Amino acid sequence: MSKIKQEITPKAILLGIFLSMILAAANAYLGLFAGMTVSASIPAAVISMAFLKQFRNSNILENNIVQTAASAGESLAAGVIFTLPALVLMGYWENGFNYLEVAKISAIGGIIGVLFTVPLRRALILKAKLKYPEGVATAAILEAGMNENTDSNSESEGNVRTIISSSLLGGFLKFLGEGLGMWKSSVAVGTIVTTTRAGNILGSSIFSVGTYLSPSLISVGYIVGRDVGILVVSGGLFSWLVAIPLYSAFYGFEGDALTAAGKIWNSQIRYLGIGAMVIGGLWSLIDLFRPMIDGIKASLDSINSSKTSIKQPLEEKDFPINYVGFGLLVLMIPVFLIYFDIIDNVKIAVILTIVMMIFGFLFSSVAAYMAGIVGSSNNPISGVTIATILFSSFLLLLLLGKESSVGASAAIMIGAVVCCAAAIGGDNLQDLKTGHIVGATPWKQQVMQIIGTVSSAMVLGLVLDILHTAYTIGSPTLSAPQATLMKSVAEGVFNGNLPWLMVGLGVIIGIVIILIDIRQKNIGSSFRVPILAVAVGIYLPIELTIPIFAGGMMSHMGEIYRSSQNSKKNGLLIASGLITGEALIGISVALPIFLSGEKDWWPQISGFEFLGPILFLLVIIWFFRNIIK
Repeated sequence: MSKIKQEITPKAILLGIFLSMILAAANAYLGLFAGMTVSASIPAAVISMAFLKQFRNSNILENNIVQTAASAGESLAAGVIFTLPALVLMGYWENGFNYLEVAKISAIGGIIGVLFTVPLRRALILKAKLKYPEGVATAAILEAGMNENTDSNSESEGNVRTIISSSLLGGFLKFLGEGLGMWKSSVAVGTIVTTTRAGNILGSSIFSVGTYLSPSLISVGYIVGRDVGILVVSGGLFSWLVAIPLYSAFYGFEGDALTAAGKIWNSQIRYLGIGAMVIGGLWSLIDLFRPMIDGIKASLDSINSSKTSIKQPLEEKDFPINYVGFGLLVLMIPVFLIYFDIIDNVKIAVILTIVMMIFGFLFSSVAAYMAGIVGSSNNPISGVTIATILFSSFLLLLLLGKESSVGASAAIMIGAVVCCAAAIGGDNLQDLKTGHIVGATPWKQQVMQIIGTVSSAMVLGLVLDILHTAYTIGSPTLSAPQATLMKSVAEGVFNGNLPWLMVGLGVIIGIVIILIDIRQKNIGSSFRVPILAVAVGIYLPIELTIPIFAGGMMSHMGEIYRSSQNSKKNGLLIASGLITGEALIGISVALPIFLSGEKDWWPQISGFEFLGPILFLLVIIWFFRNIIK
């Protein structure tokens, strides 16, 4: 009789808590900088194996538990930084981030996300058999690394060295550029094109393009892959090389090309992306209605089967659905208190609580399904969050009137809880897919998701405060694109200054893209066109989408010229290391500024502007050589 492998152990809990905090901090920085986050499951699994192999009785299920908790930190960071910085940007939190509020909102939203997706495991993993690409990849890493042989141990140590070395490289470049100011973080060019006929000037248009000198953005593109990279940059090129030139030709512009293009994008063109995201979120909800119903039915069937004499195997035991229902009822109390604290009206706070729970369930389900198709890193939860904030803003406008001073803030609060729930929902199903492959117990993974969620919630408020003190969230250095978007939507509804023409055109663009994607599906094409990926590209600055596209193409070239399957894993580890190193150094550079209150704490070294692009290209060449050897 084989010995039952331990899963939740004291050392696994402590390591899972530690990694969830570190990865939450790293992804918070990445998301505020790039507007996107990436899955942390693979680096968490590698680090876990390296640590737990020092103990005699470590096993694959224990390692799986650690990465389950750790990846929750990365996912919760996305939910937090996409929404809560908007409360600082709009002045609701006047003195920086409210630590207790950030911890409370993120923890509640994350736990709700775990509970909402418990009923979906059977429908999406067992019945629909969705692929969950990152979950499958993480399982492969765990299975390869936990083989009891010398080669496997050496490989595990090599994987850790790869993460550490690439982290040091990414961190070193970040310190030189950001800490010591040796070069600018981006390069951009712009031009004014004048149209003439018979010597008469008919009009002028502006064109602008640029790129951030950030290895982490190349790494994001590598992880999300060629298809998403193409879609994101297509959206960016449409905004910056089509929409902005057309707008400038019809309505004119002021200033030089780069400044004028930035103003037009900020005030008008990015709202095309908002419209596309809204229709994309609604379409996802319609498309996923049947899987959600199937998931609820499967969970109810599991309750009935548990009451019979038939004993379920461990790998089929979820957190009991009746406990899930009771937990959600209890969590409605703190959710109500959050909204009552803002609105100071019992009736309206109750309505907002119900709205949040409905949207939380619907969009956690959408995120869980999308993760099964495109992976957690490609899961653009911002679309469903915008839909939530837009609906909530109109509801609050009806209930409170346009003169309300807290209506926009309350809408952000609803969106924040929903966004945290959706982010954790997608991650939960990704981890459960890994557990299904390696033979883990689902309810134990769901418990560790909650532990990882609460742990990361405890540090995110402090991380946000440190970053805001040093860089000022919302500035060009740390632009927080998604949070700025949420602020614009909520305030635009109440102020009546939302550019509805652009939003409407974005909806039309979104419908066209959805129709293209349906056609791709019907003809059986492997290249799909998910609307939310294109919409994110339309909304993001072009400097972000260019390196993401370059990383995606590197991934594709690696597939063509790769000499071994091990090179693919090596590429993922290098990408994860570059992202983590750059993010952690970004936070470390901010820490002394936060403690001293001095913005000029770090000495600035000038005269090396040429070095940034050179080192950036050298890192790309080094990265590519490592993924094809």
